[in-house]
Amino acid sequence: MSPPTPTALIAEDEPLLAAALQADLARAWPSLQVLACVGDGLSAVTQALELQPDVLFFDIRMPGMDGLDAARALAEDWPHGRLFPQLVFVTAYDQYAVQAFDAQAVDYLLKPVQRARLEKTVAKLQTVCKQRRESAASAQDPGLDNTLAQLRALLGPTTAATRRPGRCSPA
Repeated sequence: MSPPTPTALIAEDEPLLAAALQADLARAWPSLQVLACVGDGLSAVTQALELQPDVLFFDIRMPGMDGLDAARALAEDWPHGRLFPQLVFVTAYDQYAVQAFDAQAVDYLLKPVQRARLEKTVAKLQTVCKQRRESAASAQDPGLDNTLAQLRALLGPTTAATRRPGRCSPA
């Protein structure tokens, strides 16, 4: 079975910059599916909660609610039990970097976004996506549970008297 297609949401109030980021992402990460591009923080929160993308690309300064406030609002309202999206801030303002990383950002890109820098960000995001998939698969893989059950059945019942010291017993 192939891994699920990674998804993203872009929150950028400048339509040309949003289109440029989407085009750059298409080149750097062709399998990434951008689900929506929104122009303000409130729409970013609403759409992210509805679409639950894997990755968020947030501008810092947007009308109404800035990207940092949008990230905080999302963290408060995110569905329990669902992995929070990876967060990347894309902004022209370097003074917000510390706040961005305090908000658990995976990366912080300065505009204009440079191709080599975006490729590094994409590599980080892909690594985290892969780790999350593997972690979820091992935690929820019924095949693994079935394999362990078969192994336990083959080993037969183990009592305290038959266990050898220093050995792990089947759970």
